Amino acid sequence: MSIDEAYLSNGELYTVLTNKAAKGRKGTIVAMVAGTKAETVIAIIEKIPLKHRNLVNEITLDMAGNTGLIAKRGFPKATQVTDRFQVQKLASEALQEIRFKHRWEDIDHENEAIEKTKKNKKRFEPELLTNGDTVKQLLARSRYFYTRINPNGQIINYNEQTYCSNYIPISKRLTIFLKDYEISLKTQLIK
Repeated sequence: MSIDEAYLSNGELYTVLTNKAAKGRKGTIVAMVAGTKAETVIAIIEKIPLKHRNLVNEITLDMAGNTGLIAKRGFPKATQVTDRFQVQKLASEALQEIRFKHRWEDIDHENEAIEKTKKNKKRFEPELLTNGDTVKQLLARSRYFYTRINPNGQIINYNEQTYCSNYIPISKRLTIFLKDYEISLKTQLIK
């Protein structure tokens, strides 16, 4: 089963309970309840006999508190699984936050190097990676190749060495990004 909210054309918000096993065919929509108030949705779901609701092994939902309560009370024996979209969104946000932090560190580092070369009356030449980018540019573009999520919902680490084969600090930084991201993601999922 799956619980989600849906906006209809008039901006009306509905809670939709679907049977994933029906795969879009007859019997896919189990219930469509106006609004998202947990008590209202639970009252509708409780009209389904408990013996049928206890047959549900797994229920997919977002991380909203009301859907968790609906799942818990409506399908007490089902395992709650966070919707893949929600996990991907959290992962992307966490990685972005970490990437921004490291990018600002590199901008500060570059600004210091520019000031130092000015004092020495020299022209600043940024270090170029094998792909022609500076570290700052690479971190700006990094959102697009550090991670992708495959169809199974697993996070794939794209090796940026495809773009800059001999720049080891970026590899170390990527490892830090992913470790920080995993910690952040686990923290969000626990909440």
